[in-house]
Amino acid sequence: MDEESPSSRKSNEIEHKVYARVGLLGNPSDVYYGRTISFSLANFWATVKLQPSHHLIITPHPTHDLVQFSGLDHLVNRLQSEGYYGGVRLLMSICKVFYNYCNENNIELSKENFTLSYDTNIPRQTGLSGSSAIVCAALNCLLDFYKVRHLVKVEIRPDLILSAEKELGIIAGLQDRVAQVYGGLVYMDFNKDHMEKLGHGVYTPMDISLLPPLQLIYAENPSDSGKVHSTVRKRWLDGDEFIVSSMVEVADLALQGQTAILEKDYSKLADLMNRNFDLRRIMFGDDALGSLNIEMVEVARRVGAASKFTGSGGAVVVFCPDGPSQVKLLEDACKEAGFVIQPVKVVPSYLNEDDLITLSS
Repeated sequence: MDEESPSSRKSNEIEHKVYARVGLLGNPSDVYYGRTISFSLANFWATVKLQPSHHLIITPHPTHDLVQFSGLDHLVNRLQSEGYYGGVRLLMSICKVFYNYCNENNIELSKENFTLSYDTNIPRQTGLSGSSAIVCAALNCLLDFYKVRHLVKVEIRPDLILSAEKELGIIAGLQDRVAQVYGGLVYMDFNKDHMEKLGHGVYTPMDISLLPPLQLIYAENPSDSGKVHSTVRKRWLDGDEFIVSSMVEVADLALQGQTAILEKDYSKLADLMNRNFDLRRIMFGDDALGSLNIEMVEVARRVGAASKFTGSGGAVVVFCPDGPSQVKLLEDACKEAGFVIQPVKVVPSYLNEDDLITLSS
């Protein structure tokens, strides 16, 4: 049989881009049957490419899956800054979860093989959902390659992504994956009855033009966002009254935030953002949050801006109610503190017609 030409392989290539996400309100209550508002952040993204191939190949990234070093000092420095894991394990895990889901739901897959590769510019350990962006982009490639997008409900896809990450011991909730599957600005209700009956929450897209200008602050050498949930989760499961009631209040901030955004009540939005962080700080404690993460929030507050974590630490979303002059003060303060600051760019929803027909009415 003739070899497929490089140009032919290129024409069959599938590529998907998935953006970072910002938790605007209500996090981390998504892990506790709460409510959140999140949006897709156009500033950073991950891409996954799928090409048909004779064997199934997962291609290591030349930087993120480095296995060749100039010496021990290079290896150790690399591990200290980047950790042990790249994206190969993420791609493998979503392949397994996707295959099992299709088998369990009688979705027939063709016997074709492929090569998966990825790239990302999402800063590591910034609470911007870099891992789930890679997994989500890979899932989109698989849905298109096997032509089953219309058979896998949009609402179920965040659960598949989370399942792939849980396989690898990644601690997380659904809100990040919902934001990355839907794109745009999404209000999410993880009501326990609904979650247990349907296996997913109620997800309501919102108009991104309703958002005021926002800023993103992050540290170039942040803490690990995966360690922050641990003790609070155990206390919540044990029925700790303070944690349970505080988490209910955090969830209520998202409900109030939905109304504030719809009414363009940005003064209220600022108050809700600040309260969200204050509640997180009381529940988790300063040691768990980390001094660098707290300082990012405080830098914004010292110039009168509202601020909170985008996720579990490493980056902060900021609203400057006084406008450009306050943003300038914030930029100067971040420069002095050694933090990176960027204007937030929000991605509109990127669900297509095949996706929309799978949505529950």
